[in-house]
Amino acid sequence: MASLDHSHPTKPMRRRRTDAEITAEVARLENLAKTLDARFRIPLTGFRVGLDGLIGLIPGVGDTLAALPSAYLITRGWQLGAKKRTLARMSVNTGLDWMLGTIPIVGDLFDIGFKGNLRNVRLLQSDLRKGQTARAPQGDIAAETHRD
Repeated sequence: MASLDHSHPTKPMRRRRTDAEITAEVARLENLAKTLDARFRIPLTGFRVGLDGLIGLIPGVGDTLAALPSAYLITRGWQLGAKKRTLARMSVNTGLDWMLGTIPIVGDLFDIGFKGNLRNVRLLQSDLRKGQTARAPQGDIAAETHRD
């Protein structure tokens, strides 16, 4: 009888990355989030708006187009090893941003204040920072146990 292969060839693999690679990628994602949510300052106010808010002004398709880079952030978070809980929270932020963004005027004002992409990058940074701390070496145990 032939042996069965119980691996999942269709399941995507996540490559293990170094802390430096993760830090560099999160910095790139943070720049993307800033471009999407806070690239331009509205004159005479303290408010910032990004491409997400501007694209969202296009009736009908704007908010759906603006959700695509947000989905990319979530995908990269998964590839970098973020926890399922973090990815779920990021998905809720993106869904909320998309759903409320479809409401004329109210959605546009919501986009200016909510800044879902920046929220998602902060969630990702926090999650991955905890993962780096957990992987960090804890010192030489043998040296610590043989102190006088």
